[in-house]
Amino acid sequence: MNYYLDNPILKQQFSHSLMEKIVKLKEKNFEYAKEVSIAPLNFEDALDSYDKVLEIIGEICGDIIAPNAERVDLEGPHLENGRVVYAKGTQENLKALTDAKLFGMSLPYKYNGLNFPMIPYVMAAELVSRADGGFANIWGLQDCAETIHEFASEEIKNEFLPRINEGATCSMDLTEPDAGSDLQAVQLKATFDETSDCWRLNGVKRFITNGDADIKLVLARSEEGTKDGRGLSYFVYDKRDNAVIVRRLENKLGIKGSPTCELVFKNAPAKLVGDRRMGLIKYVMSLMNGARLGIGAQSVGIAEAAWQEAHKYAQEREQFGKPINTFPAVYEMLHNMRAKIDAARAILYETARCVDIYKLLQEVAKERPLTPEERTEMKYYNKLADALTPMLKLMASEFCNQICYDAIQVHGGTGYMKDFPVERMYRDARITSIYEGTSQLQVVAAIRPVINETYSSLIEIFEKTELPQEFEHVKFELNTMRALYEHARKSVSNMNSEEMLDLHARRLVEMAAYIIMTYLLLFDALRCSSLKDSVNHFLRYGKAVCVGHLEYIRSDACE
Repeated sequence: MNYYLDNPILKQQFSHSLMEKIVKLKEKNFEYAKEVSIAPLNFEDALDSYDKVLEIIGEICGDIIAPNAERVDLEGPHLENGRVVYAKGTQENLKALTDAKLFGMSLPYKYNGLNFPMIPYVMAAELVSRADGGFANIWGLQDCAETIHEFASEEIKNEFLPRINEGATCSMDLTEPDAGSDLQAVQLKATFDETSDCWRLNGVKRFITNGDADIKLVLARSEEGTKDGRGLSYFVYDKRDNAVIVRRLENKLGIKGSPTCELVFKNAPAKLVGDRRMGLIKYVMSLMNGARLGIGAQSVGIAEAAWQEAHKYAQEREQFGKPINTFPAVYEMLHNMRAKIDAARAILYETARCVDIYKLLQEVAKERPLTPEERTEMKYYNKLADALTPMLKLMASEFCNQICYDAIQVHGGTGYMKDFPVERMYRDARITSIYEGTSQLQVVAAIRPVINETYSSLIEIFEKTELPQEFEHVKFELNTMRALYEHARKSVSNMNSEEMLDLHARRLVEMAAYIIMTYLLLFDALRCSSLKDSVNHFLRYGKAVCVGHLEYIRSDACE
């Protein structure tokens, strides 16, 4: 089975109107083709390259990673002499992707990358996540290479980035026993060793995904006497220096194939990434935004896998003389699951497009001054990416959990048994709304665009889009939903209370999300007619949520 070819909805993302602009920026208007043999000659050539690479990934996912998933879940990694040994299936997955040269897809050609933009890379992350949500953590942490590429010195880039394509794994070592969501509390100590002309790291990191990776990005306190984020810097560590011990492997509910480690740093030599004191303020925030995009892709991939299993089971399982998917209760559940996945996918790729454009324009700005129009465009898409990223992470991860829950419900009692993969998917899904910032923290980030009306402005732009007659009813309902949202937003604002804003923040963010995601799903449906049914299902579901949230806020305001 090929996980790319069996889902034609994915390919329609390449027909988006912004895609040609993104490709031209990434390929420097195809100037790379004059020097690099694998660089595309034109837009169509680039799309053909993306298509072929994703077809290879889809085949590896369907034929190797997915069949290994159950075995990897049972076996998991283990410790030998302070080192992590991956499960046999994980090793096979890594070899297949490394042999196909599919690590470092988004890195520039000079570092042996494929120079792909975010769209095909995120698509690959979705495919890998559908095959095995746990393995997606190991593969997806190559995001760390993007941080090295964006902020590190040329010396560090040349040392570490070419290794990614050779299959070097990565980790971001942030959290500690007393520093989880509050990263300002990080205490792992970094001191400069003048004799060796390097930094030395000492301390403990906890809950580190893929913690025994080859290349580690480490947040550490470089400024003595500081207690907040301004005393933290970012470092890169090479596993080959053998100065970090894996003290413990966590025994987790899900994503069992992905090793979550407690690490002890003992005079570990490391190199400073970027400037001192900017570790948390600038570099980790950038990395976390990328990671949240990755969790969005992981959430959509796991949800897609769960829906596929539920849909297949409901077609085959008969009760009272007919397949259970003919019963309204099951039929509605499956259609709501499908609509949530399609809506989450719509905001996933919209966010990826925004990230692509503003980051590519940032790269252009390193080589020449941007025109006023380009600078305005870069700021616009940066602002939009910052607004959409927490919304994506919140909604996609929560939907993923709901969809996996419903997938077990469709299976009935059999879904609760380890004989069916939905049991594993349900466990894997649970972490998506916790790591890289809990759903509650995503709301804290997303309430700002509610307050400063970034979401309102985006909805207003969407409202001006001309639609075919068959979607006029959708536009009418979305206008109604926007009125509900603005009423709710103003009602909370009129309460003039920070406490009440915090209380109702999630309701406000969710109301904005249902409107924005319905619009994005609608725009996808204009390019892919098979999504029309999902538009109508998601619209009805979203309107009911908006009505309920407004009524709750109104009742609170009247007390």
